[in-house]
Amino acid sequence: MPSISVAEVKPGSKIIKDVNTPLGGLLFTKGKVILPRDIEILQAFLVQYVEIEGTQSENKAPEPVKPAAKATPVKAGATVDESLLAKSNSSLHDEYDKMLVLVKQIYRSVAAAPMPILEIRSQLEALINELKDYHVLKFSPRVIHEEDYNYHNAVLSALTSYKIAQWCGYPQKDWMQAAFAGLLHDIGNAKVDVSLLQKPTPLTGAELEEVRRHTTYGYQLLRNVTAINEGVRLAALQHHEKIDGSGYPLRLEGTQIHFYAKIVAVADIFHAMTLRKAYRKAQSPYLVLEQILAESFGKLDPVIVQTFIQKTTDLYNGTRIKLSDGRHGEIIFTDRSNPTRPMVQVEGKIVNLMVERELHIKEIIA
Repeated sequence: MPSISVAEVKPGSKIIKDVNTPLGGLLFTKGKVILPRDIEILQAFLVQYVEIEGTQSENKAPEPVKPAAKATPVKAGATVDESLLAKSNSSLHDEYDKMLVLVKQIYRSVAAAPMPILEIRSQLEALINELKDYHVLKFSPRVIHEEDYNYHNAVLSALTSYKIAQWCGYPQKDWMQAAFAGLLHDIGNAKVDVSLLQKPTPLTGAELEEVRRHTTYGYQLLRNVTAINEGVRLAALQHHEKIDGSGYPLRLEGTQIHFYAKIVAVADIFHAMTLRKAYRKAQSPYLVLEQILAESFGKLDPVIVQTFIQKTTDLYNGTRIKLSDGRHGEIIFTDRSNPTRPMVQVEGKIVNLMVERELHIKEIIA
């Protein structure tokens, strides 16, 4: 059966042969009916041709070149898309990118159209199925544009919230709902002026108040959505509440805050600070963990925080790292009472980060 150009593919068409990325990862399986968002995904992955049911011979296009067994190195002058494809060919990244495209569409249409909750669940389940390859400190999206911050924060918070729910021993029925809570916690930002969300200078009092309304906007948008429970809606409303009552919008305290919101609060803070924004560079994940630990005294749930830090820093000895002074080394010992400041070996010398406080781990080298 002949192939046709992706530019000619119409929503509703059925794929009759598996579609792979240029590096060989499975993108869509045979029999899938193409949705509008799928065309964006095909284009994002630089797929040029697909085989569609009912294609006539006069539409025949050249057969695509089959991917080589190994990815070719990225050459100088390669485009951003070529670089991102060379960066990773994992199924986790494939499903992450599909989820990202869907989240973008949800943000753009949520105020005017019903939320496609079954489609969201299907893609979220596909993403969760790849969770074995996800490590909070190690995972990095293939490419991040500053204007896409909210979408990346949503997908990463979904993954991390699912992990936290597991780690904290909550019932299995809550794991996927916690992921939904992470995915949709900032959906209210769809109703906030994007210029405020990306403003490079400090917000005025009135502007800050408007941005904070994203919590109530989010609850309102999710209020009539089926297939999610009330905890997911409350996570959108409450993820900026603090244990001591100093948060917003309702100044709730302790047990008044739903545990999904407490989980999402930790995931959201971590990813908000480690992702690059238009007005701020990405921060060291280890310094962010230390800030989250400080917040656990009266602000965040201390059990969730302690569990999150212990699990994310449980790395094997020999893990490669980069220090804040630019030197590379490896972790040789982690004191579980001070998990963010392990001993590392750098250039043949042992550096104790508990003692050398001016240094910190800038990143894990995957």
